[in-house]
Amino acid sequence: QVQLVESGGGLVQAGGSLRLSCAASGRTFDSYAMGWFRQAPGKEREFVAFISRSYGITSHADSVKGRFTISRDNAKNTEYLQMNSLEPEDTGVYYCAAGQRPVAGEKGYDYWGQGTQVTVSS
Repeated sequence: QVQLVESGGGLVQAGGSLRLSCAASGRTFDSYAMGWFRQAPGKEREFVAFISRSYGITSHADSVKGRFTISRDNAKNTEYLQMNSLEPEDTGVYYCAAGQRPVAGEKGYDYWGQGTQVTVSS
């Protein structure tokens, strides 16, 4: 089992940047593919990005491509989401997740963090 704790959320003006972190504990971090999802108020949770276990293969949702970058540091048991050029539409709760395969669907992930709030003001 693995425990995930997100941090780095906050309030930022449009055009600004934030870096989210997801610290993992428990079983070996590099055994898991990692993902980021987000949920805006009144909307369903949606895929943001994923990264494979060891080769750094990544994928980003079209809505964040070119602005957000997912990465991981297996030595630090930590996953990151660098968010640049933030827009009000990026507002929501951001969740990190761990699973066996790097996929865009929620069902591919077995473990979830508690979420961190990101608010982008216009």
